[in-house]
Amino acid sequence: MDLRFTGGSPTPAERAAVDSVLGPAEQPPLTGHAARARRTLLLPVLVALTDQVGTITHAALDHVGQRLSVPPAEAYGVASFYELLWTGPRPRTVVSVCDDIACRSQGAEKLCAALEAAVGPAVERPGSSTAEFGWRRSPCLGRCESGSAALVQHAPGGAAIALAPVSAEELLALRTPAGLAAARTRAPAPARTVAPQTVTARDQLRLLARVGLVDPGSVDSYRAHGGYQMLRRALAAGPAAVVRELREARLLGRGGAAFPTAAKWEAVAAAPTRPHYVVANADESEPGTFKDRVIMENDPYALIEALTIAGWATASEQGYVYVRGEYPQSEAALRHAVDQARARGLLGPDVLGSGFAFDIEVRRGAGAYIAGEETALFASIEGQRPEPRNKPPYPAAVGLFARPTAVNNVETLINVLEVLRLGAAPYTRLGTQRSSGTRLFCLSGAITHPGVYEVEHGTTLRTLLALAGGVPAGRALRAVQLGGAAGSFVAADQLDLPLSFEGAAAAGTTLGSGVVLVLDDQADVGELLVRIARFFRDESCGQCVPCRVGTQRQVELVSRITRRAADGPAHPVPVPVLDPHADRA
Repeated sequence: MDLRFTGGSPTPAERAAVDSVLGPAEQPPLTGHAARARRTLLLPVLVALTDQVGTITHAALDHVGQRLSVPPAEAYGVASFYELLWTGPRPRTVVSVCDDIACRSQGAEKLCAALEAAVGPAVERPGSSTAEFGWRRSPCLGRCESGSAALVQHAPGGAAIALAPVSAEELLALRTPAGLAAARTRAPAPARTVAPQTVTARDQLRLLARVGLVDPGSVDSYRAHGGYQMLRRALAAGPAAVVRELREARLLGRGGAAFPTAAKWEAVAAAPTRPHYVVANADESEPGTFKDRVIMENDPYALIEALTIAGWATASEQGYVYVRGEYPQSEAALRHAVDQARARGLLGPDVLGSGFAFDIEVRRGAGAYIAGEETALFASIEGQRPEPRNKPPYPAAVGLFARPTAVNNVETLINVLEVLRLGAAPYTRLGTQRSSGTRLFCLSGAITHPGVYEVEHGTTLRTLLALAGGVPAGRALRAVQLGGAAGSFVAADQLDLPLSFEGAAAAGTTLGSGVVLVLDDQADVGELLVRIARFFRDESCGQCVPCRVGTQRQVELVSRITRRAADGPAHPVPVPVLDPHADRA
């Protein structure tokens, strides 16, 4: 089969970018299964081309296809899926400005207007602009607690730069080498974490106990604060005892589905097919969510230790951490932590001298909300387009590389450390009967002290808002968006809602990814609804007609309704009734 484009040969820079991931070209070239087995490296290669060259040309795809035995048309299908990859000419410096729900309340529209006035309209992907500088609008960048946020891609220049809070003047300064250098050396704003005001001693915090105390770049600092004690405990107790402890602790997943963690791990451990895998889903892309970033950037070894315990409990030898591409600091912190853990014998062929072989690879996403869905995440790691798969079969039986896989989000995994530290019985005394433990919530919007808060399950929404200082003085609370863009709105007279899985279900809402976006009396709820509808339209993977077409129709309907509400009911717009059984792709 001919795998080649008709384009020219790759440039030396493109060859170097590919070689930085695949190594020097083999002589004779790998073919057949040996080459195809490396397809999992397709996304890292495309990311390297974007970082080091800027755009992914047909000649580069031709070269990648030859090295990996991947048809260039398939490689193009993968590259064109991700928002942070460019398959056409692009400005040398591209600034993606967040205009999502949280940043809108912090002046994102003024920032976009200033950039448009200074440099012209936003650029479009895949792109046709060869200007030195361009900007575009972006969905949530996960910096909701810091105000207006932007992500800077400059090629050649390596990984992107996340800036928050940021002004138009700072972004326009990126047009000069001095401005770019200043942005790269600018210390990132610390992720805001606020201990609940009812907590008088810091050691009463649990999931956030080390944040602000431990040096995230030092494994010795982590161990001085109790790090790796739980891994030793798990190795001594055995895999079955770890799973039993999680079952008795009633630990539920914190990603939104609330699936019992022990059931997932037990199913993978018992699966006869080998090998097994464990995956940390750190692709939090739900607008308004940033709790996983706080953990990764401030306590990365906790995630590495917890994922190692997951590997032990599920009889896995390999783990992956999939980090969203908009989190360059998180990726850097995790890569350093993995390297240090490996150097100290905390990862590798003989973890802590126990005979347990386990290692972790950090993978960077490239801008795709749908990649946060677990089967789409597997496809992304495998080098395919990150499109969800039908279930069953479930990941515990057929997951990553069609092998049994346990996938958990970051908050779920660090809860494992707390379950083992306390023991199941004391852990279940935290929270409620059906929602044990504590929970992280991401507060942003019209709130006095935005940040990540840790409270016990069952704490009321009113209490949580009070811990964060409430709505700023002189303004009134209008509503709270709970759970993220896929969640729902809680009215101002429903603040006594208990924040637990059962409490949210009884109220007809969900805790989702822990988003608590506060809207005051100045918020334009209609505009917010339109932005949410556009988000789901833009982030749909496009596989199925109901979603591909339905999300566009949703944007149109919400836009009409909000316009009608603003203009008055003089000319009602008929809303078509869609047959829910039609085209069930």
